[in-house]
Amino acid sequence: MGAAVTSAPNPAPRPERVTRQDVETAPAGSASGGRPPGAPGRTARPHRARRENLAGYLFMSPWIAGFLLLTAGPMVASLYFAFTDYNLFDAPKWIGLDNFTEMFGDARWRTSVEITGWYVVIGTPLKLAAALGVALLLNQSRRGQGFYRAAFYAPSLIGASVSIAIVWRAIFSDGAAVDRAQQVFGMEAGGWIGDPDRIIYALVALTVWQFGAPMVIFLAGLKQVPRELYEAAQVDGASPWRRFWHITLPMISPVLFFNVLLETIHSFQIFGSAYIIGSQGNACGPADGTLVYTCYLYIQGFENSRMGLASAMAWMLLLAVGLVTAVLFWSQRRWVHYEEGAR
Repeated sequence: MGAAVTSAPNPAPRPERVTRQDVETAPAGSASGGRPPGAPGRTARPHRARRENLAGYLFMSPWIAGFLLLTAGPMVASLYFAFTDYNLFDAPKWIGLDNFTEMFGDARWRTSVEITGWYVVIGTPLKLAAALGVALLLNQSRRGQGFYRAAFYAPSLIGASVSIAIVWRAIFSDGAAVDRAQQVFGMEAGGWIGDPDRIIYALVALTVWQFGAPMVIFLAGLKQVPRELYEAAQVDGASPWRRFWHITLPMISPVLFFNVLLETIHSFQIFGSAYIIGSQGNACGPADGTLVYTCYLYIQGFENSRMGLASAMAWMLLLAVGLVTAVLFWSQRRWVHYEEGAR
């Protein structure tokens, strides 16, 4: 009798290893997905992202509302008013390009363009030159350096105020401090404020006096120039002027470009000091001596109640500033030197 041969039972199959990728890619509710019951799936991630985006937009909502109501909305409205006859009291009446035609034919408007251009071309370089010169002095280690930095920066904080403009007007008036100083040196007296040819120089002097903000930016750029470059140039016998021209200026050229761009835009927008210094019964100076562009825009819009024409002037100013900005950005390729990969 032979031994009974019995077949051994099949061993239980080994469970397959479930990876994280299988859990994430398995369909919802599938038995083979390997997702434990109640575990969060892929649908929880978009829900969390939506909540985070909603919170972000909620925190940004004050800025968005301010931009739409105080910036974008008025800009669109002024673009419409530029093609209308609008006096702030009656409904605007569409007149097409008549505002621009009248503006280009206005001799006083052309005078404001000339004075503004002269102010930008003369005042901005002088201000930046003063800022860079003082920054070079303050870049050297000396006692009381913090005090000098604060003292030179202070005019930038208070220079644009109405009170400073009134004081500046008093200083340059007939018989005031500047007038008496001129007499000591044998120069012609009479005051700058009442002279149509010299009052603009008082405005430029006030602008140059406020060089503190670009000075701080220049000083930050000078701190980034490696001292080894100056030491190597000094060993080679380079003079201080050559070190400044071939090391300092190229190394701080990005900072210089930033200051030129910012101060040029600010010069186009000058209004408060020109209006206050030049106000002597006639807004914007005797014989329109300080009739900068924004001052004439204010006269047309709020004194003559010609808001349509003022809107057209504002858009021309925006186009002019945009054109100058584009030219500056185009020219930076020739004189602004960035570190490799920083552009």
